[in-house]
Amino acid sequence: MKCEELLAMLNEYVDGTIDPAICAEFEKHMAGCNPCQVVVDNIRKTITLYSKGQPYELPIEFRTRLHAVLRQRWKDTYRANP
Repeated sequence: MKCEELLAMLNEYVDGTIDPAICAEFEKHMAGCNPCQVVVDNIRKTITLYSKGQPYELPIEFRTRLHAVLRQRWKDTYRANP
């Protein structure tokens, strides 16, 4: 299985609706492919956070940088297009 094939069937894999034979191929591929492991892990964590419906407190440093970037992009967008 190639990374592209894994990504094409990722939703079914994470939802648990994929054919068991293909699931075994997924597991085999991910055992040797760190980038695909990271993608699947991030999706699972995102689903878990979202399904709990509780806010997630961002670290202050990240939140500060995020706000600064968003403010700058807003200024760049609306100053350039009055």
